[in-house]
Amino acid sequence: MKNTLLTLLLCASLFACDRQPIDKTADEQGHSAATSHTQKANRAVAAQLPLADSRDRDNAVRGLMAAANDLVIKGENGQPIWTLADYDFIDGPAPDTVNPSLWRQEGLNNIGGLFQVADGIYQLRGFDLANLTLIDGDTGWIIVDPLMTKETAAAAMAFARQQLPSRPVSAVIYTHSHIDNFGGVLGVVNPDDVRSGKVRVYAPEGFFAEATSENIIAGTTMSRRATYMYGQNLAVSARGHIGVGLGKAPAFGGSSGVLAPTDIIDKTPQPMNIDGVEFVFQNVPESEAPAELMFYLPKYKAFCGGEVVSQVMHNLYTLRGAKVRDALKWSGYIDEALKLFADAEIYFGSHHWPLWGNAEIVDFLKKQRDTYKYIHDQTLRMAAQGLTPGEIAEQLTMPESLRSTFSSRGYYGTVKHNARAVYQAYFGWYDAHPANLDPLPPEQAAVRYVKMMGGADAVLEQAQGYFDEGDYRWVAEILKHLVFADPNNAQAKALLAKTFDQLGYQAESGPWRDVYLSAAYELRHGIPEIGFSVASATDMLRQVPIARFLDLVAASINGEEADGKHLLINFVFPDRNESHVLEVENAVLHHRQQPPAENANATLTISHSLFLKLMTGSVKLSDLIGSDDISIDGSKIDLARFFALIDKPNERFNIVLP
Repeated sequence: MKNTLLTLLLCASLFACDRQPIDKTADEQGHSAATSHTQKANRAVAAQLPLADSRDRDNAVRGLMAAANDLVIKGENGQPIWTLADYDFIDGPAPDTVNPSLWRQEGLNNIGGLFQVADGIYQLRGFDLANLTLIDGDTGWIIVDPLMTKETAAAAMAFARQQLPSRPVSAVIYTHSHIDNFGGVLGVVNPDDVRSGKVRVYAPEGFFAEATSENIIAGTTMSRRATYMYGQNLAVSARGHIGVGLGKAPAFGGSSGVLAPTDIIDKTPQPMNIDGVEFVFQNVPESEAPAELMFYLPKYKAFCGGEVVSQVMHNLYTLRGAKVRDALKWSGYIDEALKLFADAEIYFGSHHWPLWGNAEIVDFLKKQRDTYKYIHDQTLRMAAQGLTPGEIAEQLTMPESLRSTFSSRGYYGTVKHNARAVYQAYFGWYDAHPANLDPLPPEQAAVRYVKMMGGADAVLEQAQGYFDEGDYRWVAEILKHLVFADPNNAQAKALLAKTFDQLGYQAESGPWRDVYLSAAYELRHGIPEIGFSVASATDMLRQVPIARFLDLVAASINGEEADGKHLLINFVFPDRNESHVLEVENAVLHHRQQPPAENANATLTISHSLFLKLMTGSVKLSDLIGSDDISIDGSKIDLARFFALIDKPNERFNIVLP
């Protein structure tokens, strides 16, 4: 068998992979200083915004019971997976190399510890990308969003128990199907307590299917792109990664898992009593996540917005790559919440800090609602005037009431890529210009562009002139062609890296900054060896339905190799009481859960756990043939021929090089 397919893809898509152990000092990474043009651009941002407004900081520190600034959380291998103190340099005025608006946001995201939101509601912030919330129930703690990894969630709970009564966990609520909000559940709950009914697990309709299957098929691609979006290989420094706007960063290298819900939220409003506490749930599918909920606590007049509302403009399209989110539904759910929970006096969410006071909460929710609807409506209006996605992204500006509001600023999502997302959702990738219907691939086009521009030396000379003028977007456009036409041109790569430095330093969005600076890093140093940890994904892999694995296998069949082959293979899993019939025909793999086919080329009987080892590359099929752990009926040669059709993904593919 020639691949380690499933662990690579699942581990990748869930961000449960090891952070690369490289020496990440800014000087050694080679990021250049801020130019005068970048300094001027960042001063202009500072002049446009009320950066000295202290209201967000007042809310971010309100209720602090114990700070966690010296927090270090280690994984099973002893390597740190979370160190909040790494970000202590974010203090005082913004340096020239950071957009001052993003610097302000990340200073607020640095405030970590245990906070009292109300008498009976507590939050742990700064222990992972998301928040962990504790609600005081009659018999124990009701946990909302148990973070991304077992290690960070366990550390958060241990920290809380140093300050609060050491009570058991009575229930868990997943607000949505993104791993940073459920992957640490095994750090706070014993699965046996869920199976026995001692602990209930609440989740929105469709949660388990989305949590265990979202992005699996596209996982390798998404993982590679995520190293850019989250700055995985960047130094944590004023010239490197400082945070992602939504929080600091994912806890790379930890172990993630999931427990199936015992109770489902599938309507609005849905009142429920959980361990003596009255909840009113709002089901909000296809908003920020495919499966998501928000809820209200009448006793506290407290509204939990999950991740549908945050102290940022969120992503209608995420740069790591995912399906476009429905801006109209997203906005509509916030409007619905304004009506359902109109008397709210407290807001808290899956990320950032809470708000108090009805007037402030209503204003916040209205602006969150209108941020997404404005981008949606104006994108469609401009498209109806014939503007293309790039033109819309360049021309669409937010109204003053929204662009002057910090919670509507593009710290995570941006107006530009969200506008493109709305266009894509309605009209797809084609902008209707025939020249873009069947363009040359990038490498071929690059050679022709460079030739037309007079050759490499002429391109470099012109690019340097534009760089000196501070026209960095145009320099990037020019040099991407030269680097693709001549990837060994050291001068071109060096100047393009310096250009990406400046674009990163000016970016208000944390992910945009990380994308630019990651590209600069790789142009200088190449692609780091990306470590995928099999152990980190094991808890999640056990939960993924076998059919989802087989969807992934089907998407990994080499069509050219499979052309002309017809194979029928049975997979039998006695411990799962399941059998699946796989058929390769017309260079396509189909799979069906059904009794074994009598005319199959081969039948492989194997336990689910050994199947996982086989599919993750921990063991090879050749090593298992003759073993008592499996049985093979029929042609061993045909079974080997089937596995040989599965391509190994390239988790280190080039992005800024051809």
